[in-house]
This record gives sequence, C-alpha cells and structure tokens, in this order.
Amino acid sequence: MNPPRYKIVFDGQLMPEASLEMVKTNLARLFKSDLARIDSLFSGTPVALKRDLSESEAEQYLSALQKAGANVRRELDQAASLSLVPTEAETEQAADAATPHMTCPKCGHQQAKASECSACGIIIEKYLARQAQLAEAAPATATAAAPAAATASPYAPPQANVAEQLPQYSELKVLGVSGRIGRVRYLGWLMAMTLCFIPIMLIGTGIAAMSSTLAMLALGIVSIAAVVIGIFIGVQRLHDIGWSGWLLLVHLIPVVGSVFALLMLIIPGTQGVNRYGPPPPPNSTAVKVLAWLFLLIPISGIVAAIAIPQYQGYVERAAEYQEQ
Repeated sequence: MNPPRYKIVFDGQLMPEASLEMVKTNLARLFKSDLARIDSLFSGTPVALKRDLSESEAEQYLSALQKAGANVRRELDQAASLSLVPTEAETEQAADAATPHMTCPKCGHQQAKASECSACGIIIEKYLARQAQLAEAAPATATAAAPAAATASPYAPPQANVAEQLPQYSELKVLGVSGRIGRVRYLGWLMAMTLCFIPIMLIGTGIAAMSSTLAMLALGIVSIAAVVIGIFIGVQRLHDIGWSGWLLLVHLIPVVGSVFALLMLIIPGTQGVNRYGPPPPPNSTAVKVLAWLFLLIPISGIVAAIAIPQYQGYVERAAEYQEQ
C-alpha cells in the first residue's frame, strides 16, 4: 500500500495576532516572490501552496508557514495518492461481496458485473487503465509546467522551498538597520559602545593640549559616529518590538523622548517571526555582563549623589569639633 501524500492549502486566513501586512511581507520573503503575486493568495479562494508531500514534509511546511503568520492546513492529496495496486481492504470487500453487481466508474450506472457498461457503453478495464495513467502523469506534468503556469495565473503558488529557507534566528549586525535585538542585548551593545568611545575621548583630550582646532574636529567625528551607531542599535530594538524604526525620531521631542527611551528598555520583543524577521538569538554571557554594567552606571550615580554630600557634611562637622 502506498503511503498517503499531502498538500498544504491556504485560503487567506491569518494566525492569531498576525497582521495582514506582516504575513504578506513574510510570505514574499520566504517564497522569494513579489507582493503583487502574494496579494492574489488572499482572495479567499483555497489555494494549494504545495502538493505531493510526505507526512514529515507536510508538517515541516505547515510549521514554517504558520510561523510566518499564514493559517494553512494539511489535507490529503487524493490525486497524488492514486494507485493501480488495490489495498487489502478493497480486496477483502471484493471477496465479501455476495452479489455480482457493479457500478460504472464513468456514469455511475449500477448493473450486473460485466466488462462493458450498458448505459454509456465504455469498456470498464480500458477506462480504468486510462484514468490511472492520467493520475500518474498529473504530478510530473504539474511540476514541469509550474514556471509557465505561475506567470499565466495570479493564483499559481510560488515554488520556493519554504521549510528550508526560514531561519530560526535573525543575523546580528551592529552596523545596519535590519534585524532585531532584545532588551538585554540593547543595553549590552550600548555599554560596549560607551566603553569603546571612552579611550577615544581620552585621546581627544590629549590632542586638545596641542591643537584646539584638531581636537574639535576629532570630537565632531567621534560624536557623529556615536550617533549613527546609536541609531542602528535603536532601530533594531524597535524592530524587535514590532515598531517602525522611524519612531526613533520621537527622542527629539522634549519629555516625550525620555519616556519613549524608557519604553524601549521595558517593552519585550514579539514572540516568533514578525514583519522584520525571525527573533534574535539567545543572549551570550558577555552581553548579560555588559547589560548589568550599563544598569550599574545610573545606580552608582544616584548613590554617589546621596553619599558625597553626606560625607562632606561629616568632614565639616568633624573639623568644627576639632577646632572647639
């Protein structure tokens, strides 16, 4: 008995909490197709995205497309499952049949068992053999004609191997606005940037002793580099939340910008794939250490602001007591 074959069917439905634009963008990226062809898949008409799949292959495609936000389903592919070899159940049913009656496979007419249908006149064996040949040739013909059919019909499914092209995690790039980073990595990268610029600023201070003009030029270049890298990191943090990178301009608004910066540190990223790609990889130990160091800076400042005046007051009182 041949193993069952499956197909992946999509009728335009979305997974819970998935937006239409996000799903369209993910499908266009996975199938390596344009949005115009992807839009045709959301007409409400069921479309078979992939056919003639084994059970494991069907599960792989099902998982990949559902992670992308498409509410697809697995169905038995009847055309791919046709076979000339009768199953054990069919053999037993034929043996148990007490009456020698038959049904014409073409017109459905019931009659006594014979080689020819008395209603439509077909030869039963020749008709069944012809239908089996057409069923076996259908998958190969559909595969060979897929590129031409995709161009002619707007409902033709893309041919990309989706299950193998969906990465588990996004690629980390400090110098770029693509990708996603979480809250901990955001703090860690900011701390790493700060530690890198501290020695550069110290060198600039030494240059200022020789030439103030050269020092101002170096300070300007370093400041621009810090702002650009900060923008790259901030945009990737917003992408992890599911927001557009243009929202980083909110930092320019007084008071509101400070609140927005705090929200970027508090709001967690979206689970799974969003419109900006797969989730970021797990945080390394170095990233966690740098993030804690970044949090210690404001805490140390607060403690110093409280402790230093208290210490100065204690010194003054001790000096007055000694004078007496």
